[in-house]
Amino acid sequence: MGKGVKAAVIGGVFAVMLGGAGYGTYNIVSALSGDGGGSGVAAQQKSGPPGEDEVEKTSAAFFAAWEKGEAARAASYTDNDAAAEQLLTAYGDDARITDVRITPGAVRGTTVPYAVKAKVVHDGRSKPLSYRSRLTVVRGLTTGRALVDWQPSVVHPALKKDDTLVTGESAAPPVQAVGRDGSELTKEKYPSLGPVLDALRDKYGERAGGTPGVELVVRHTAGDAPDTPLLTLAEGRPGKLTTTISPTAQAAAERAVKRFAQSSVVAVKPSTGEVLAVANHRTDAFNAAFQGQAAPGSTMKIITAAMLIDNGVTSMNGPAPCPGTAVWQSQTFKNLTGLAPKENATLADSFMRSCNTAFVKLIDEKPLTGASLAQEAEQRFGLGRDDWKTGIASFDGSVPAVDGPDRAAGAIGQGQVQMSPLNMASVTATAITGTFRQPYLVTPELDGRQLAQAQGLKASTAAQLKQMMRLTATQGTAREAMRSLTGDIGAKTGSAEVDGNARSNSWFTGFRGDLAAAAMTEEGGHGGDAAGPIVAAVLRTGG
Repeated sequence: MGKGVKAAVIGGVFAVMLGGAGYGTYNIVSALSGDGGGSGVAAQQKSGPPGEDEVEKTSAAFFAAWEKGEAARAASYTDNDAAAEQLLTAYGDDARITDVRITPGAVRGTTVPYAVKAKVVHDGRSKPLSYRSRLTVVRGLTTGRALVDWQPSVVHPALKKDDTLVTGESAAPPVQAVGRDGSELTKEKYPSLGPVLDALRDKYGERAGGTPGVELVVRHTAGDAPDTPLLTLAEGRPGKLTTTISPTAQAAAERAVKRFAQSSVVAVKPSTGEVLAVANHRTDAFNAAFQGQAAPGSTMKIITAAMLIDNGVTSMNGPAPCPGTAVWQSQTFKNLTGLAPKENATLADSFMRSCNTAFVKLIDEKPLTGASLAQEAEQRFGLGRDDWKTGIASFDGSVPAVDGPDRAAGAIGQGQVQMSPLNMASVTATAITGTFRQPYLVTPELDGRQLAQAQGLKASTAAQLKQMMRLTATQGTAREAMRSLTGDIGAKTGSAEVDGNARSNSWFTGFRGDLAAAAMTEEGGHGGDAAGPIVAAVLRTGG
């Protein structure tokens, strides 16, 4: 079942059960009275949302045609008959799903939930398949007919745009992924690791020495996303793949992200670059912890502070005045509500209080240019060069060289700057050790890939950054989130405004001993409100 196989999705033969009898026994012609099907036209065009009776009749007709394998007829009850016919036809041909029975639930407005039971058959092998989905009935814009709102998820809830269902030999052999302690990592035990484990299998399945099985999978035709297995008909022989994941840190990360919707966290070991935990709590299967691209807010001030120190603009104990407002090229920047101005502030003061105006005012000092922040990020922190090789797909951060209004915005983690939690965990690791060690999930010795390199920081710069992060964790904006932690700790908070969102994204990065972590929660508010507790929970494990 190679990647080259092109399969449309979904279709097939549905024998639909309702009240103990299949929809095939339903008199569709008399029930619809001309309101549905490719051959009927409503006697009087209707408007407004479909009524309950229309919803029941349309869904019944759709299911009945689907049951009989009449893809074209079933598609005629949808608002996208071309796409629906293609997917419905392929359901049986490529996914090899048959003997389908559907049990509809109670109509909820214009939505019909239903349970599906079927069989997947391939080369003499057969296995039951069951799942639940739902469809919505809408009013046709031009015909006035009640029609099924066509979405791939009508056929299976795991399907999204351009996805397909395919049954056959696995594209990659299964792997038994294990953590750094040798214990197995499974989707059942660590649910948010699912996309990561799929990606590891896709890349390392053959190299790990396994043999493929036979599976029903979701094939994602967009991008390079690996197949998502749904049902195994014949077990392959898994190869063993050792990862850098710490089961203890991973378990804590899993629990922590569940507290806040749309959250992601990554933990790394600063002394080696090994990724100890990666967790996401999202409504999609996107690995935002590794691949997210969002403005990091004031966590970016770690890099900006390093730029100021390295270029001799100021130092930890040098001046960094914090006025109430700062103007850059006609754009006025303010601080968070409640932050009192402090004209005699040092860089450490402005860093731990997260004063935006202090950083905005300093970016125009000599010898800084519009390229200085980008150079600091690339040369010292290894960001933005598209050369990280973590073992799976990841984003390397982006800090473009800019002049104009975005130069000031970039200094405080807004504008065109983009980061992922992985990037910010690495930034903290570099800041406290002075050495850039590219994060990785699988040892490069397995496949001979070359890890990214960067210059790293001067020892004096790293020492100042680490001390400022310590002050932030014990006296500054991160104090509440970090207050229960002991040992050598440090942190930086961040909040990033996003157009159209009611609340800012919450960012937080911190360290405890030889453990660094970063988290982001979409619309989570201030850094310490959501992302902070997530990071603290992971740091508490000690790795």
